[in-house]
Amino acid sequence: MFTISRNFSFCYGHRLLNYDGKCSHLHGHNARVKITLRSPKLDDNGMLLDFTKIKKIIGEWINDNLDHRVILCEKDPLVKLLLQYNEPVYILSDNPTAENLARIIFNRCESLKLPVVSVKFWETDNCCAEFNSDFFNN
Repeated sequence: MFTISRNFSFCYGHRLLNYDGKCSHLHGHNARVKITLRSPKLDDNGMLLDFTKIKKIIGEWINDNLDHRVILCEKDPLVKLLLQYNEPVYILSDNPTAENLARIIFNRCESLKLPVVSVKFWETDNCCAEFNSDFFNN
């Protein structure tokens, strides 16, 4: 089995609803994402998938939808206000935690037909969450 990984980084703001701590306040992060793909075979060039194609397929989606956005839960009262002022907002059905952002990127990779096996999402240099397909394959 072959695996390859591609890293991405982007900046975003968020806050967590119903959370007792600093993250209940609007703040920002410099996120880092590692997307790992897996396949039992390689293409005619000896690649699982060209890194440039990965950048185009999912990197553009990350840049267009998550980079320099405020990522909020749909229940957050700030959503309406920010949209009213044409601020770039990405809305989730759940709290925008590192765990949920890893899952969203994973699901987006799957919908784009990438053979994704895991997405690791660093909210800070020291804190990360991972969503992977291993659970579903057991």
